[in-house]
Amino acid sequence: MAKKRIVVLTTGGTIAGVGESGKDTGYVSGQIPGETLVASVPELLEYADVRVEEICNVNSDDITDKIWISLANRVKELQEDESVDGIVITHGTDTMDETAYFLSLTVKCEKAVILTGAMKPSTAKNPDGPANLLGAVRAAAGFAVDDDPPENKVWVYFGGELFDARSVQKCSASAMNPMGVNYPGEGSNWNALKEQNFFDVSGLDSLPRVNVVYFSVDANPKILLYASSVSDGLVIAGAGSGEFSRGWAEALSGIDIPVVVSTRIHHGLVTLNERLAPGRICAGRLPPQKAAVLLRLALTVTDRVSDLRRIFSL
Repeated sequence: MAKKRIVVLTTGGTIAGVGESGKDTGYVSGQIPGETLVASVPELLEYADVRVEEICNVNSDDITDKIWISLANRVKELQEDESVDGIVITHGTDTMDETAYFLSLTVKCEKAVILTGAMKPSTAKNPDGPANLLGAVRAAAGFAVDDDPPENKVWVYFGGELFDARSVQKCSASAMNPMGVNYPGEGSNWNALKEQNFFDVSGLDSLPRVNVVYFSVDANPKILLYASSVSDGLVIAGAGSGEFSRGWAEALSGIDIPVVVSTRIHHGLVTLNERLAPGRICAGRLPPQKAAVLLRLALTVTDRVSDLRRIFSL
C-alpha cells in the first residue's frame, strides 16, 4: 500500500527552539529550519512521504496577519493539489489556538490540516516535539489516534490527543499537554464552521485591526478610548459573563466602532448585558482571542452591527 503524501508547513515556535543543551528553559524559539526539524524525526518515513515547506520561523507571539494570510493561501493550494493527502503545521503553542481557528474559518478542508508543536525546545533533555510531530503526521496520514479520524476539519494534535480548532485553547503555561477544550458541548459559536462563516482572504494583504482590552478592578476607562483610536474593532475581556464597571460603560457609549463582549473566565457563556453594552455584540462561548479572530475576519465583509451579531450567533 502506497504511503500517504503529507506536507509539513513550518512556522517556528518552541518545537524549533534552541537553548543550552539539556535545559528546558532559557531557549530562543524559531531557530531550526523546517527541513532540519523534520529530518530529526526519521520515524516519519515509516508512515508517510513527507515534504517540508517553511512559511516562517518565528516565536508564535510574533505571528502576524500577513503570515496568517500567506499560510491560509498555501493551505488552500495544497487542498487542491491532488498529489497531497494531508497537511501538518508546526507552530508555537502560545497562539496556536488562534491560528487554528483562523484557518478553520478561511480554508474549506477536504484533507486533514493538523497543527502541532512542543513545550520543550529541540535541545532539551527529553524534547516533546518529535513525538508530537510524529503523531500529527500519523494522524494526517490516517493512522489511529486517541480520537476520531481527522476528516474535513482543522485540528490541533498534542500529547496523543486531537482537538477541534473551534474549541481548542491553550489552558496551561507549563503542562506537557497544554491544550484543552474551551467550550465542550453545544452552544453559541459551536457551529462556527457553517458555510456562512467561511471568509475568503486570498485577495487580502492584511486584516482589520482588532485589539482585546482586559477589564479588572479599577481599570481606567481611558484604556478603552485609546484602544478604540487604534482599532477597527474591539473585544472586551470582561469579568464574569462579560461584565465591567459603570465607568467603562460610560466610556463605551462614546465609541463608534464594533465592540464584542467576551469574558476573561475560562469556561462559560457570555450573556450580553444591554444596560452596560447596548448595541454591542456577544461573543457567546468564544474566548477573547478567538472572538478577535472572528471579528477581524467579519470586518472584511461588513461593519454593520446587525450583520456582525448574526455572524457571532452562528
